[in-house]
Amino acid sequence: MPGARIAVTAGSRGIRDLVPVVKAAVDWLRDAGAVPFVTPAMGSHGGATADGQREMLAGLGITAESVGCPIEATMETVVVGTLPDGTEIHHDTLAAKADGVLLVNRVKPHTDFRGPIESGIAKILAIGLGNHRGAAALHAGGIPSLGSNIEAAARMIVAQGKILGGLAILENAEDRTASVELLTADGIAEAAENALLQRASSLLGRLPFDQLDVLVIDELGKDKSGAGMDTNVIGRCWVHGIPEFGSPDIAAISVHSLSTASHGNASGLGLADVIPARLLEQIDLRASYVNALTSGAGGARRSRLPMVMEDDEAAVLAAVTMCGRRHWSELRLARIKDTLSPNELMVTPALLTEAAERFDLEITGTARNLAPAGRLGPWSER
Repeated sequence: MPGARIAVTAGSRGIRDLVPVVKAAVDWLRDAGAVPFVTPAMGSHGGATADGQREMLAGLGITAESVGCPIEATMETVVVGTLPDGTEIHHDTLAAKADGVLLVNRVKPHTDFRGPIESGIAKILAIGLGNHRGAAALHAGGIPSLGSNIEAAARMIVAQGKILGGLAILENAEDRTASVELLTADGIAEAAENALLQRASSLLGRLPFDQLDVLVIDELGKDKSGAGMDTNVIGRCWVHGIPEFGSPDIAAISVHSLSTASHGNASGLGLADVIPARLLEQIDLRASYVNALTSGAGGARRSRLPMVMEDDEAAVLAAVTMCGRRHWSELRLARIKDTLSPNELMVTPALLTEAAERFDLEITGTARNLAPAGRLGPWSER
């Protein structure tokens, strides 16, 4: 390994400990005599440009200074093979030219489909390092075939002999790192990765209520989920050919801002029903639509614009009006910061009564207005 150039991947998700995990990998490789560099592995995100992807990494804290090595990015790819259906498998040029590749990603249930391999090491290899062309090619066949295509593409790239393995990050229900596991190259897209997925699924944070009239979400973004909001949390998939989730059942969803780390990419906004007008000013339509088109069927309904109201208060009231609840005293409304944090909620009195009878929930704070002066109030009471 002395002198070997090793590419270390970093994706577009807001993984809590992404910076320290990537830095630890870089330090280990350097101590072994290698020459590591970090490369974005995020498909078409960042507006499908190298500069845009570098900016996304910087927004997540991944810089040359923070990880201790250069950040190198390109959208160029090489074709390493073809699937039986004719789909070309693209691989990032920088990764292909490197002496080795170490993959880093969080393993978790996918937002679009169910299968033995979902979001994780195989996905960042097949789609993330496929850049725009590779991600578009794998999504073009529709979501029902996406899982099997990711598996086949990942195995094909592993067979090239340059994949060292992957660092799989598992997070718990509080969005904290539960474990970091080394997945050897021969375990990628195989039973070893499936075992990690099963563990990750058991750890996934979910809303503590199966039925809500209204869910108020402060923020969505690509750093929160590939779909902007984790479909496993909100119970909405909205992809042609994919069955809807059984729970939770939420009548109306309002979303109130786009994360800074998304750099204007509002993919997934169509999963919401109502937004305030100010959110429109945060959207980069080009970045959003490039991502939606690359996702194919996964971007069709999710890229639509929800109903737009003048401010936060009006957006929440619109959601309440459309939720089908006649008596507002019975309104089951909850507010969360984002779908990475479904374990901390503000709730209406109807839910508070239910929560008081639950051993697994703790009630804190005091009653206050949800949206004083038209804007969502702060989470802290101070």
